[in-house]
Amino acid sequence: MVKIGNISLPEFPLLLAPMEDVSDPPFRAVCKDNGADLMFSEFISSEGLIRDAIKSRQKLDFEEEERPFGIQIFGGDEEALGMSAKICETVQPDLVDINFGCPVKKVAMKGAGAGVLKDIDLMVRLTGAVVKSTSLPVTVKTRLGWDDNTKNIEEVAERLQDVGIQALSIHGRTRSQMYKGEADWSLIAKVKNNPRIHIPIFGNGDIDSPEKALLYKNRYGVDGIMIGRAAIGYPWIFNEIKHYLQTGTHLPPPTIEQRVEVCRKHLHKSYHWKGPRVGIFEMRRHYANYLKGMPNIKEYRSRLVVLEQLEEIDAVLDEILIQFKGFEFSRSPIELPNYHEKCPVN
Repeated sequence: MVKIGNISLPEFPLLLAPMEDVSDPPFRAVCKDNGADLMFSEFISSEGLIRDAIKSRQKLDFEEEERPFGIQIFGGDEEALGMSAKICETVQPDLVDINFGCPVKKVAMKGAGAGVLKDIDLMVRLTGAVVKSTSLPVTVKTRLGWDDNTKNIEEVAERLQDVGIQALSIHGRTRSQMYKGEADWSLIAKVKNNPRIHIPIFGNGDIDSPEKALLYKNRYGVDGIMIGRAAIGYPWIFNEIKHYLQTGTHLPPPTIEQRVEVCRKHLHKSYHWKGPRVGIFEMRRHYANYLKGMPNIKEYRSRLVVLEQLEEIDAVLDEILIQFKGFEFSRSPIELPNYHEKCPVN
């Protein structure tokens, strides 16, 4: 069992990474259904929360079924981060997470997200401000460093633990790498194996199969894995990894019925949470991932991304069920979708 403060997680938990414009409540719901052990909100601007920006406030929404659940905040001002943590506390999540990893220019160049990696003293002060402002467990997600010359994650881990964080998630890239190249887990392993470190250390980056999850678990000794891009359009990744870790065998790939069922649930939750227009529009980015690997699916995808009525989209999904009934999906490696965090508009 892995403990974060008073939160109990299963042995070797699988975490859903916070992804801007992706890990909203509808997406989190289907990931929870399929085995995610701990999930986070999209990252929320501390300044936006304090200004009562509508988009920032909406990101505080979560369902009881999502627990344990963390709200992730970012910012470069101690007072603002502390105040935003107090605001988060009012909706009673299970923990508050600080984003020191977002590499996007609009965030990093303003001294927030991964931009804080250039000033470790500031990172410690910001973290301390959050720890002091809330009774909830505080965790951090960050990267190896700013660039290849400043991979300071070992120092960061020790100092953040000393100031009171209760778990650390490390993305195995620098800010300069963005999402390119291969994630380097060797430094994550050094943090985990540091005898001074006693908090859980979670690894993040490039986990796209049960085999790789087992390999990295054994090779790097982390307490759990955080999964991001591989879950987009394929929430089954969590249960597939769990089954493989326990048995050494693969679950069968999700059937067409399962794919359409989960896609439809995601659609309907998006429709009801975001409203008809936005819910349908923002769901369009997910269809290609849910239907990946199906032959001659382009015509259906083309229709799904232009329809504006829920009933019409449901009808196309019904057509897909009929057209591809009995189709057997191959077990091919998950192709990680392109993903670029954006600065929240608030």
